[in-house]
Order: sequence, then structure tokens, then C-alpha cells
Amino acid sequence: MSLYKKIERKIQHYLSHYPLLYALIVGIGIVLFWRGVWHTADNIHTAIHYFYSDSTTVLFAPWWDGPLSFIIGSMILYTTGAFTSSFIGNELILSGLRGERKLSERTEADVKDEEHIIGDIKEELGQISSKIEMLEKQAIDNHENF
Repeated sequence: MSLYKKIERKIQHYLSHYPLLYALIVGIGIVLFWRGVWHTADNIHTAIHYFYSDSTTVLFAPWWDGPLSFIIGSMILYTTGAFTSSFIGNELILSGLRGERKLSERTEADVKDEEHIIGDIKEELGQISSKIEMLEKQAIDNHENF
């Protein structure tokens, strides 16, 4: 296992015990990442606009501001293990691992099969619930008879 992976796992293990701190750090990482993207895009736009315009004045901001925010935000997200889950989403990752297709790629038959399966599960849960209620009632009756 590489040194980077060991450090990443230690950070994730530590932060998993402090969910509020974990959320704060990941939130800062997300904001810095997108700030870096935004500022870099603005800098590129300004440079292109300046190149093609007759203007001799340009608002100068440090060129490294956007890329630095992007790099720091990316590092925070990578080391906390939140990079892919923040941008792709856990459900999308899990559905890919399960080999599921996107909803738009499913056929009508697939959707109907899934609806049928969900209906069967609901029916079974209803049966289990009624059995639990019956057992609770029997337990109360047995307790009163003592």
C-alpha cells in the first residue's frame, strides 16, 4: 500500500469519529474546488477578452489564485475520500458497482418488473407486521393470565 493511501486511510479513520468536523472539512474542500474552477475560468476569459479587444486596461488579479484554490480543494477532497462521493454521488457509484443501468436506459419491462418486486416486498412486510401484532397481542394476553 502506498504512503498516500496510508495517510488517506488514517485521515478518513480519524475524521469518521468526528462527523461534524468531517462535514466542515469536506464542505471547505468543495467550496475551494469550485472557487478554483470559477476563478480559473474567469482568468482565462479575461485573458482572451484582453487579447481580442482594443482595451489596454485589464483588472489584474493574481493568476495563481484560481489554480491554487482548485489544487487545495482537490487535495482536501482526495485525502478525506470525499472527492468522488461529493461530485458523483454515492448512489450512482453503488449502482455502477451493482451493474445497474441508468433509469433512462431501462426498458418498460424492467421498470414493471421492479414495480412488481417492490409490490411483493410491501405485501410481505404487511404480513410480517400483522404477525408481529398478533404475537404482541398473545404476549399481552399471556402476561395478563399470569
